[in-house]
Amino acid sequence: MRIGLSSYSLDSLIRSGRMSLLEAIDWVAAQGAEVMELVPFAFRFDDPDSGKIDTGYIRQVRQRARDAGLELVNYSVLADLLKEGEAQEKEVARVCHEVDIAAELGLTRMRHDISAFRRPLENSTQADFERLLPQMAQAATRISLHGKRRGVMSLLENHGFFVNGCDRVERLLDAVDTDNYGLLLDTGNIVCVDEDSTAAVVRLAHRCQMVHLKDFYVRTRDPGDASQFDCAGQWFRSRGGKYLRGAILGQGDLDVPAAMKALKDAGFRGDIAIEFEGMEEPAYASAVSLNNARRFLDSI
Repeated sequence: MRIGLSSYSLDSLIRSGRMSLLEAIDWVAAQGAEVMELVPFAFRFDDPDSGKIDTGYIRQVRQRARDAGLELVNYSVLADLLKEGEAQEKEVARVCHEVDIAAELGLTRMRHDISAFRRPLENSTQADFERLLPQMAQAATRISLHGKRRGVMSLLENHGFFVNGCDRVERLLDAVDTDNYGLLLDTGNIVCVDEDSTAAVVRLAHRCQMVHLKDFYVRTRDPGDASQFDCAGQWFRSRGGKYLRGAILGQGDLDVPAAMKALKDAGFRGDIAIEFEGMEEPAYASAVSLNNARRFLDSI
């Protein structure tokens, strides 16, 4: 297993201008990471108006990673494939455009969401999932087939409150009609729907192409500043009402070593990207998280 960092962990530093993406690549490599995931929130690789892909910038990023000895391994983007009519067609086309960017980056994997993170809980029931499963599967299949033509496997991540949980993840994986669709398992996100991270690994590791490693504080009492959806460092609530907040890996309440051991025992030998979304200073938190992940891996 190769351990690295998602650029999402440093998002606030990049967004504020304190660190460019190129500097972030150097910094991640200097912490001993082997791989890095790109999440284009604080940066982008195309013109926002024309959509023209900035191939010059992409060449710079690829060269910087090569010079740093760091492998870029995944590209993760937002998506909402539960729209209707023309809006749905535009969203599928937009995500396919992101696939093209991933291909230009030389990446063989790209994760895209299925539903909006802030989809209301009252519209995220099992009945809603069953009703919308054909639409989700059709859209994901179209994107995955486009990815296959570009040499990019599309990945499903258990993210948010709608397409999350082992049952729903497996249902969608089985419904997508292509061999170019895989799973990016997030060991932290699974607690958003009140499931155990280690149990999820045991059940789903054999289907994983990649893993996000994440830690949370978990509380049953109201900490006083929680909302339902704002998870960028603040407390938010699980589907079952628990209070969650992002933590430095190994300092939260999730049993990260047990999840990593379950991955190893299941024969997973793929890439792991750490996602930090807590309140601590991002560079410090990411460095500690990387060190802890390596220490856990060495001990199992």
